[in-house]
Amino acid sequence: MSAPAGTGQPHPAPISADVAALVRDAVVIYDGDTSATRLLTGYAQRLQEPLRVAIAGMVKAGKSTLLNAIIGEEIAPTDTGECTRIVTWYRHRDTPRITLHPADPAAGGPRALPVRRKDGRLEFELGGFHAEDVERLVVDWPAAGLRGLTLIDTPGIASLSTDVSARARSFLLPEDLPSEADAAVYLMRHLHASDLGFLEAFRDTAAGRSGTVNALAVLSRADEIGAGRIDSLLSAANIAERYRQDPALRSLALGVVPIAGLLAQSARTLRQREFAALRDIARLDRSNRERLLLSADRFVCDGGGTGSTGGERAALLERFGLFGIRLAAVLIRGGITDPTALAHELARRSGLDELLQLLAGQFKARAEHLKARTALIGVETLLREHPRPGTGQLEAALERIQANAHGFRELRLLAESRTAGLGLTPELAQEAERLVGGRGVGAAERLGLDRAASSGQLRDAALAALQRWRRVAANPLTGRAAAGSCQVVQRSCEAVLAELPQEPDSRAQPNRSSERPAAGRFVPGPEPTLGAGQQADQQPDGGETQLRQEQHAQG
Repeated sequence: MSAPAGTGQPHPAPISADVAALVRDAVVIYDGDTSATRLLTGYAQRLQEPLRVAIAGMVKAGKSTLLNAIIGEEIAPTDTGECTRIVTWYRHRDTPRITLHPADPAAGGPRALPVRRKDGRLEFELGGFHAEDVERLVVDWPAAGLRGLTLIDTPGIASLSTDVSARARSFLLPEDLPSEADAAVYLMRHLHASDLGFLEAFRDTAAGRSGTVNALAVLSRADEIGAGRIDSLLSAANIAERYRQDPALRSLALGVVPIAGLLAQSARTLRQREFAALRDIARLDRSNRERLLLSADRFVCDGGGTGSTGGERAALLERFGLFGIRLAAVLIRGGITDPTALAHELARRSGLDELLQLLAGQFKARAEHLKARTALIGVETLLREHPRPGTGQLEAALERIQANAHGFRELRLLAESRTAGLGLTPELAQEAERLVGGRGVGAAERLGLDRAASSGQLRDAALAALQRWRRVAANPLTGRAAAGSCQVVQRSCEAVLAELPQEPDSRAQPNRSSERPAAGRFVPGPEPTLGAGQQADQQPDGGETQLRQEQHAQG
């Protein structure tokens, strides 16, 4: 093992290596048990694969649309056809391929399906199979959005079709095994008891019994909350903030992000001809533009001098919705002159950028521990339900891994802070969440500094935090539970220091630190420039106020 310069502390072996060794030992112990060996082989394989993230939610929540936005291509079906009733995996591969896995082994093994696209969208042909005959579809695709993540599109929960609903629940909520998903993004249009019920069940599956929270909540179709007004996303952000403070939801999800999924998908796949059509609309005089955008029917039936056909306008409406067209027109009139700039701004305003940051900071950055946790829970369940000679040693090794892996302690502390509490003041509890990675696991995110902070600034902040938390731990008024939390926080500070270079950066810039937004907090303002140091509550409202003013002022 090697140590970072100046720390004298060895790097621990990756947690995945310890868990892989445990799984290999379990395979030896369970030699001859076909079922157990199959499970263990699957756990070993999962450790080598990208993190699995399920996209879940009620029917018509916008799951496939959001998945397309995350991937950056329209490859997930968004209609009401057979394929939306099938669990579909999307993996990164260099060569496009679609594989159908039959539900009945007697139907034969996996079979390749044709890869066809129409109007930029991937089309699925099941080759004579019905949805109920298919165990899963696996789509391999060379999309940058799939690097580091395997996304799993699931059928709608609480569907009128009991078969469809059962299909989703059996995949996401197995009774005695870890879920096939390491984490979940859950879409909801409003916070209903059924949404809380699902998230509680996901937390309480075998994979969730390690005491961690591994779900993100998305307030979907956010542009519809304000009836398509230009400030709809601002209204959605306010609602998401209320949900974020709801104790019931806070204990089940790491964050709540409002997303206009259709806008996000169209922004990520914007075409030149669509930009030209949107620009023509923006160039109309105010009265014609307002009349054209009064309703969807008016937009399709009345060209309003755009020079486009009704079919072309219908296609544009299907892609962007009336809200997206209105927003794009205002942005173009406000100075955006090219498709790339418009796509970036629409994606930012849709909420997609915030979600991608959360996926990177909370899931991708913790992928090793989330995958290891899934494997450990699977092994623990096997040892408990099917003990045999020699499993005592495996149990001891499993307990050592769980006790010694600091990443697991951080995940448990995050969960405890959202449920039972940490026994600390609200200010200290908020800082503890941040230091253990509640807003991202990078040094700057943990320390609340700008991402452009120098290594010297990071080191100074980490040392100050470590000393502060040592004082809190040593305070006689600190209770036992709080003292345990302090130990975890101190270890996180030490880990940050261990990863920093020995010498401070000689090119250190003036201190421009700031508190970053809490995990899941949607800040609808422009992303702060490097070093801006603008606090979340000081961010502008994302231009929605300006857009409203421009909409009335522009002629």
